[in-house]
Amino acid sequence: MIRKTRLFTPGPTPLLPAAQFAMAAADMHHRTPEFRALFLKVLAQLKVFVGTKNDVLLLSCSGTGAMEASVSNLTSPGDRVLVLTAGKFGERWRDLAKAFGCEVELVSAPYGQTFDLAAVKAALTPETKAVYMQATETSTAVRHDVEAVAKLIEDAGSEALLVVDGITGLGTTHFDVDGWGIDILIGGSQKAVMIPPGLAYLSVSEKAWAAMEKSKNPRYYFDLRKERKNAAKGESAYTPAVALIAGLGAALDYIAGQAGGDLEKGRIALVDNAITNAAATRAGLVKLGFTLFAPTAPAAAATAVAVPEGMNSGDVVKALKARFSLVTANGQGEMQGKIFRVAHLGFFDFLDTIAFLGAMEHIAKDTLGLPVEYGQAVAAAQQVYAETYKE
Repeated sequence: MIRKTRLFTPGPTPLLPAAQFAMAAADMHHRTPEFRALFLKVLAQLKVFVGTKNDVLLLSCSGTGAMEASVSNLTSPGDRVLVLTAGKFGERWRDLAKAFGCEVELVSAPYGQTFDLAAVKAALTPETKAVYMQATETSTAVRHDVEAVAKLIEDAGSEALLVVDGITGLGTTHFDVDGWGIDILIGGSQKAVMIPPGLAYLSVSEKAWAAMEKSKNPRYYFDLRKERKNAAKGESAYTPAVALIAGLGAALDYIAGQAGGDLEKGRIALVDNAITNAAATRAGLVKLGFTLFAPTAPAAAATAVAVPEGMNSGDVVKALKARFSLVTANGQGEMQGKIFRVAHLGFFDFLDTIAFLGAMEHIAKDTLGLPVEYGQAVAAAQQVYAETYKE
């Protein structure tokens, strides 16, 4: 039987064919008019994709590089920052802030849950320089309420900057960046924009630019002020990932093409697509007898599933790959062996969801020994689709 590899991990995600073609053809030099035209076009598209009037910068690095830049450019040693953590990537904010000498105040939630907003409010003080959080905690597939945290900062009259890791949130979550007052929002190329790892992008508010002039932390490659100055001329401060930028342009064109050439509407459709596929996946897995790991705050980027007591989630991941060449993700850190994660962000459609659930019916029945009738998970997903897209 022929098996086609299907990537269902929350990053890297499946590659867009049009982006692959664009990357293969990208043999231009980065200090030429041709590249400058491409770079300026992509930066303008990114502003629409993020949904902001603020500057959007593009860095040749992973999303963690943009996270580091959001600490080193905004803080000084001894600054008090508030980190909201409920998983491995929230813990990354904590570690980055400590690495740059910040005094870190933590508001934590157990893995699989989101924060108590009353605890966030209590932790905000006049000395808080910045609040760091995820939009989606990818390690647990939890969605955090960015809007509510932004409102807490506003209502408190705080001058704290709000910095959001939207690496799996962008393209799966509706944001009002300027209306909510998000000072930095970070994205990554290997997520909803459907190209390989290697690029990070971030929107930066005027409030954040002003804070950079007072920051005393060291920075060189990740000096966002250098990138802003060069971006205005259609260049990057250092050698850019030319092929990835060409691929990103093609991906953003594709997203716009899904809405008749309107990138803003295409972004909305991309988010709604992820939301529908996530809801359909959750319905199908619950029908099979699985327990959702984040039932009260599920993300649209990915779904985390707890396996039955006494079973190992790694067995599900291995069985899906061995039998169907379908690649999912195990839990991370302390959750390894306890949960598996399946993605919905980027180049996934409803038929991909049906394929995954069809495979899961076989794995649940044959590998885990659950009482499964073929078609029950697929039918549950189809019901979600039918209710979402009524004629």
